[in-house]
Amino acid sequence: MPAHHDPFDAGFSGDRDRDYEIRTVLGGATNGTADVGEVLAAVAHVRDKDHQGWFDAWHALGDRVAGIATDAAAAGHDASAAAAFLRASAYYAVAVDAVAALGSDDLLLSTFRKHRAAWDRWVGTSGLDVERVDVPYEGTTLPGYLFHAPRMPGGSTTGDAGRGPAGPRPLLVAVNGSDGSLTAMWNACAAGALRRGYHAFVFDGPGQQSMLFEHGTPFRYDFEAVLTPVLDALVDRPDVDAQRVAVYGSSQAGYWVPRALAFEHRPAAAVVDPGVVEVAASWTTTMPKALLKLLDEGKDHAFDRDMDLGLRLSKGTAATWRFRSRPYGVEGYAATLRAVQKYDLRDVAARITTPLLVTAPEGEQFWPGQSEELVRLAPDVATLVRFTAAEGASLHCQPLARALTEQRVFDWLDEALAPVLVADER
Repeated sequence: MPAHHDPFDAGFSGDRDRDYEIRTVLGGATNGTADVGEVLAAVAHVRDKDHQGWFDAWHALGDRVAGIATDAAAAGHDASAAAAFLRASAYYAVAVDAVAALGSDDLLLSTFRKHRAAWDRWVGTSGLDVERVDVPYEGTTLPGYLFHAPRMPGGSTTGDAGRGPAGPRPLLVAVNGSDGSLTAMWNACAAGALRRGYHAFVFDGPGQQSMLFEHGTPFRYDFEAVLTPVLDALVDRPDVDAQRVAVYGSSQAGYWVPRALAFEHRPAAAVVDPGVVEVAASWTTTMPKALLKLLDEGKDHAFDRDMDLGLRLSKGTAATWRFRSRPYGVEGYAATLRAVQKYDLRDVAARITTPLLVTAPEGEQFWPGQSEELVRLAPDVATLVRFTAAEGASLHCQPLARALTEQRVFDWLDEALAPVLVADER
């Protein structure tokens, strides 16, 4: 078998992180969250080290496309407005992440609110049947959107012609990663779910998007405390088939979903894209061994001192640290890493009883080898599906192969839920 080139060899940017970001945005064209030409034109002249230019390119693109949407809506062109609002929400989401490299968070909240406003305008003009469902969670609520499966002519719904319009539908609960937007989850799995007759639920969990930026609510490692109330809010609805509930975890949710499933057994099937056993590995892999030795020996003061010195010499790394550490809600370098180290499945994965599909892309750059490890930890329930560079499906979450990912994931889900469906109808 011929060897494949490094997937970064012919990229869209000389900066690997930006190249991956562009690939991720372009992959959204499959589900309407990007238009290839306008994306490539917007970033074509941004220099690799120009952080302000990178932010400005995405923010300006969001403004321009949101303007198109607003004008179309005013003229009564709802389909055109919806398409542009969806793309604008995706572009603003990149700008939200780009704030991290600016050295100041002054633009963070205003940019996030532009993103969410565009998303909400898309929801309102899309023609989809969407319901706001706020999930009760520890004295507050988690904002969510329940997309109802579209009705087909003749009163049935996509993917299940045997049921009438009032019948309960299978439900896909979409769990986001560490910094993804709701628009990203539409592209990752919600759009594909609707095409197959599933309802789809997307939401902001602790430490994600509005819960972080507007409420300061941090991540938690024990995600069963999140998934359980989400299911409580949804499974008893008359329009949801409680026997056919599936969960989809994207990026770092490749940890959160299996963690929750070790304790919450109601879902009939689940997908993680990819599998994540030890979140901290993506933090520590590039750290000097001498530095990590200080952490292992409990010398937190020395660790914090050396980290501070190192980050003073690398503004880019310092910006990345600030961005990645913020959702954990912990002060101090050593304390943050110790918090991240709690996100580990090794002691609980054997408790998972839910059938679990685990994607494994070639060239996984954040958690290499961990999809395979998750399958080894839960061999009775986990199934591995590989994606390759030869298919154009390399890198974390297969950014340029979302149609292929959707096909493999949902074909598996349909089959995983089919026995439940057959038993239901007897």
